[in-house]
Amino acid sequence: MKRVAVIVAVAVLVVSLVSFAFAAESKKGTIKSVDAKAGTVVFCAEGTTADTTLKADKAVDLSKVKAGEAVEVSIEKDMLMGVKAAKKKAAVGC
Repeated sequence: MKRVAVIVAVAVLVVSLVSFAFAAESKKGTIKSVDAKAGTVVFCAEGTTADTTLKADKAVDLSKVKAGEAVEVSIEKDMLMGVKAAKKKAAVGC
């Protein structure tokens, strides 16, 4: 009986840890402005016209982020967790 309880407890722990790993949301869009002093970025997601102000996590280097840049961001509860350049679509045709 103890063995079953331990297996169930480990399974619950693994599932909860995996859900935390996938909690961050990834979005593509454009950086509208960067305020390195305040640690904020104004971001507009693809397909929307609404700008969102995000507070950057301490691990994000805002000196490498520029206004007008197409990016893919990782967001968790209005916190910017990561920024990387958006992948350009391959040309189609000859």
